[in-house]
Amino acid sequence: MILVTGGAGFIGANFVVDWLSASGEPVLNLDKLTYAGNPENLASLQGDARHVFVQGDIGDADLLPQLLAQHHPRAVVNFAAESHVDRSIHGPEDFIQTNVVGTTRLLQSVRAYWQGLADAERAAFRFLHVSTDEVYGSLGPGDAAFTETHRYEPNSPYSASKAASDHLVRAWHHTYGLPVLTTNCSNNYGPYHFPEKLIPLMIVNALAGKPLPVYGDGQQIRDWLYVADHCSAIRRVLQAGRVGEVYNVGGWNEKPNLEIVHTVCALLDELRPRVDGQSYRSQISFVKDRPGHDRRYAIDARKIEQELGWRPAETFDTGIRKTVQWYLAHSDWVAHVQSGAYRDWVAKQYDPQANNA
Repeated sequence: MILVTGGAGFIGANFVVDWLSASGEPVLNLDKLTYAGNPENLASLQGDARHVFVQGDIGDADLLPQLLAQHHPRAVVNFAAESHVDRSIHGPEDFIQTNVVGTTRLLQSVRAYWQGLADAERAAFRFLHVSTDEVYGSLGPGDAAFTETHRYEPNSPYSASKAASDHLVRAWHHTYGLPVLTTNCSNNYGPYHFPEKLIPLMIVNALAGKPLPVYGDGQQIRDWLYVADHCSAIRRVLQAGRVGEVYNVGGWNEKPNLEIVHTVCALLDELRPRVDGQSYRSQISFVKDRPGHDRRYAIDARKIEQELGWRPAETFDTGIRKTVQWYLAHSDWVAHVQSGAYRDWVAKQYDPQANNA
């Protein structure tokens, strides 16, 4: 069995479903079920004895030792994190509590458990920490993509809290010998993505006839990674990654945000045309840029390819089409996640007085 933390969130839930499909090895899934942790993401596993779900906090120093002793996992994959930059700007303390304090307490619990294992089990055990490319800061237009040795220069409360968690994981390895692995991924997209992030927000707002809010000039560049590819990369790193190493995981898809929005609109024009015959692009609305908005991220994923033989299976064209089709086919899921708190958040974050593009 493996322990997955944050396994009801977007990437975590995709990973749990993917893991059980690919390997069949049971999963103990620990998730706090905050706004982004959604049990409906795991509906396909209902009644599956290989999936054990526990609602709980990685910072719970009483719960973690009990779970580890009871279920005896051979590995921990840590997805649990507050992860939305905009939310971190409005409320940074939640990010410090989960991403820094929570990670510290998780490491302490796992270290105590690991030290009590028999020699062979202790040697085989792994703690895989899932992080982000945002810890590296922002790139200029002509700068080389982020490698694993790039200096950390986080620019938002979110990325600073994730950078801190990365450093803590590294320290627990070098100080205590805990066998850790870290992955730093680029922007994920795909099924079950909470609709406050760019791609699902554009899909949901477009279908609802609402404005499509684009920050600033929309020329912020990101590397886009289909979530199923990210899951396969984590499986590979857990299987064969060198202890103590960092692996950058990217999709080789650098694109500006505005191009992403135009692509989503074009797919919706094809797959679910507006009744008035206009393009969804007419709903694009440029809004005030957020504070400290990083201009460009780009991942150099050659290390994971050269060492572990991993490359993404999806191009952006294939991945984005699958994503739009999934949201069109799962309107009930979208309706359920659009709670009053979610609508309040979107209203607060995006200026309704913005000029339409």
